[in-house]
Amino acid sequence: MTQFLTNVLNSIYRLIGNYGWSVILFTILVRLVVFPLDVRSRAGMRKMQKIQPELNKLQEKYANDRVKLQQKQSELMRRERYNPLSGCLPLLIQWPILFAMFGAMRQIAYEHTAGQVFTFLSGDSPIYEGWLWIKNIWMPDSLFTSLAPDPNSMRIIGGEVWEKVFATFSQAQQTNILANIQAVVPDFSGILDFTKEGLAATRNVIETALASMPLYQQQIAVLPGWGNINLMLFKVSVFVQHNGYLLLPAIAGVTQILMTKTMPGVNQPQQPQQAGQPNTGNFMKYFFPIFTVYICLSSNAAFALYWATANIIAMVSNLGINAYFDKKDAQQALLNEEKTIQ
Repeated sequence: MTQFLTNVLNSIYRLIGNYGWSVILFTILVRLVVFPLDVRSRAGMRKMQKIQPELNKLQEKYANDRVKLQQKQSELMRRERYNPLSGCLPLLIQWPILFAMFGAMRQIAYEHTAGQVFTFLSGDSPIYEGWLWIKNIWMPDSLFTSLAPDPNSMRIIGGEVWEKVFATFSQAQQTNILANIQAVVPDFSGILDFTKEGLAATRNVIETALASMPLYQQQIAVLPGWGNINLMLFKVSVFVQHNGYLLLPAIAGVTQILMTKTMPGVNQPQQPQQAGQPNTGNFMKYFFPIFTVYICLSSNAAFALYWATANIIAMVSNLGINAYFDKKDAQQALLNEEKTIQ
């Protein structure tokens, strides 16, 4: 599935010509595919909310009789036609799709990053793929990230990706790259070994060669006086040619908060928690926005753009689904009232 989604994203890019807008359209298409699952999940969650007060009463009444409690709970769920899996199963089905989407975007990012590195090694400067204020969409949107790929972004790329991208260069370009490396790394063997056994040594050769190339060094230069600044638990540097302004991580965090507020049950009065039962509502409200900002700060801008877009789409769809079910509930309540009067 990852390769399929990679092909879809690349196909969209060939039509649009910009990966930033391609990621947005790609995210919309994926969310449309999983939308029916969202609706089914939401229906199950709303039904669970309706019967929750009755379940709480049963838990109090049969607190000392587990067998009787399970029997009464089953009777209640059958009477209300509620399936415990109806709320969580559609969500579980979505996870493989979302993980495959993440894998597809990561694969494309790795390939573009490797391509930029080889372009530097050939003696040229890469033509970066930007989006609005972001100069290189395959690096994080941050003042603390350089425009060009840094060693950390190179070290997470697997050997098969390096080998695949290197093969896309012509024989003359490959020869030029190897000659340029040899000129600044005298003990270089003349072969880039991308196997599992030789990858670490090859990375060291590449990093050593880049350190001797002025064009690359200009694009990873730190702003004077702004290197290795202590920021709570982290040390950061502000780059002369930084890649962004931290906007996408901030947008992703804010939209995560707003999206969570549109989820059913978040803004409703909390039911009393049973002993030892975790408060998942508070976990969703406080943990996920922090986690979102962290992930988007440490990931490339394309992934942060996907996350922010997905949040906005989820927020809009949540509002629409909530309005739809509220209308259905109101119609059902009116119908029940008419039957009572008759």
